[in-house]
Amino acid sequence: MNNPVELVIQKQDCFKTAKHKLGYSLSNQEIFINWISEHEKLLRHIINGFEAVPAIQEELFQEIALNIWRALPSFRADSAAKTFIARIAHNVLATHVAKAVKTVKTEQDFQSVDSIQSSNEAVGHDTSVCPQLTPYQSLDQNQRQQRLAQAIRQLKLEQQQVITLALEGMSYQDIADVLAISTNLVGVRLQRAKAKLMQLLEAV
Repeated sequence: MNNPVELVIQKQDCFKTAKHKLGYSLSNQEIFINWISEHEKLLRHIINGFEAVPAIQEELFQEIALNIWRALPSFRADSAAKTFIARIAHNVLATHVAKAVKTVKTEQDFQSVDSIQSSNEAVGHDTSVCPQLTPYQSLDQNQRQQRLAQAIRQLKLEQQQVITLALEGMSYQDIADVLAISTNLVGVRLQRAKAKLMQLLEAV
C-alpha cells in the first residue's frame, strides 16, 4: 500500500502530465487573468455593439473568456494580445449573430466617453463647419451613446466588425489582422459603415 508521501508524488505527477497534454500551465492562468482584467472594457464594448440584452451580453462575455482560455496555449506572440483577444471575440460574436433571431433590441450605453467621441469623428461631424446642430448632436451624451450602440447593431455583420474595432482605436492593420482581411478591404468596409451610421444616427 502506498504511503501518503508516495500518493502526493503520484498526484503531482498526474497533474503535471495533464497540464502538459492540455498545454496549460500556471503561467497561462496568470496570463489569462491579466488579459481578462486588462481587456474587459474592450470586450464589453465590442459585445455591446452586437447585442443589446444585458443577460445575453454577460453570456457572450463568459463564452468569449472561455474561448480565450482554450486558445491561450496556441498564442505564439506573433500578434498583439489585444488583436488575438479581439479576433476570438469577433469569431464568437459572428456565430452569435448568425444564429440570432432578429428581434427588437433595447438601447444600451456604450459605457465609454471615449467611444462616443471617436464615433463623432467616425461619422464626420464637425460643428465648426456646420454650426447648426443635427438631431443627433442635440441629444445629451447619454442619449448619443444609446443611439450609437443601437445604430451599430443595425449594421451588417461585416460593418459591425470594423466599426466596433475602429471605435476601440485599432489601426487598419490591427483590424485586418483580427478579421483576416486586407487593409484595403478594411477601408472599404469602414467607409460604408460610417456612411450607414450617419444615415441611421440622423434619421428622424
